[in-house]
Amino acid sequence: MKLQRFLLAVDDISIWVGKAAAWLIIGLMTLVCAEVFKRYILNMPTAWIFDASNMFYGTLFMLAGAYALAQNAHVRGDFLYSSMRPRWQAALDLILYIVFFLPGIAALLYAGYDYAALSWHIGEHSTTTAEGPPVYHFKTVIPIAGALVMLQGLAEIIRCLVCLKTGQWPARRKDVAEIDVVEQQLAHSEYVDAETRKAAIKKAQQIDEAARQRGMGGDLQT
Repeated sequence: MKLQRFLLAVDDISIWVGKAAAWLIIGLMTLVCAEVFKRYILNMPTAWIFDASNMFYGTLFMLAGAYALAQNAHVRGDFLYSSMRPRWQAALDLILYIVFFLPGIAALLYAGYDYAALSWHIGEHSTTTAEGPPVYHFKTVIPIAGALVMLQGLAEIIRCLVCLKTGQWPARRKDVAEIDVVEQQLAHSEYVDAETRKAAIKKAQQIDEAARQRGMGGDLQT
């Protein structure tokens, strides 16, 4: 139980940071809209908007990494992976985490800390545009994001070890998911009962039919 609480606590941290970072979308949209208005309506373009937009988007992208890992949302070959039993999935994940994930994220932490420390030391500013804004705060996000991904990755490694021992994946903290994705996963999973699978197949077919009808309607309108 203590181990499960730890795993869910790590999930909570990743989800909270990811949701908090998502608010940067509003700032990014505001910057872009303001620049479009100033550039094309007032004929007063702002040089630093380009750099600021990159920083907003880059920060969002980096801080969402741990959230995506916590939600099992990173890209993988599901057409093979989903057909495996949990222990085989855990074994494959564990190998990939050890061979690729740990060295890669460790390198990101090491290099990111150096980039951030040097940037603060020299008071670095962007050279992409004239009078570029400071970037040391932006580069500080690199090691922070790396630490969050590493923490979530360690939780995923523990999940792999637990699954290898018990044959079942430990619970994870769930967030929103697309309905069609959920129904498709249930419909093609061999680890759910027949009644649930039947209901999921019916729901997936309804979603596919609704999408097809929308597509036909769009074609008719165009």
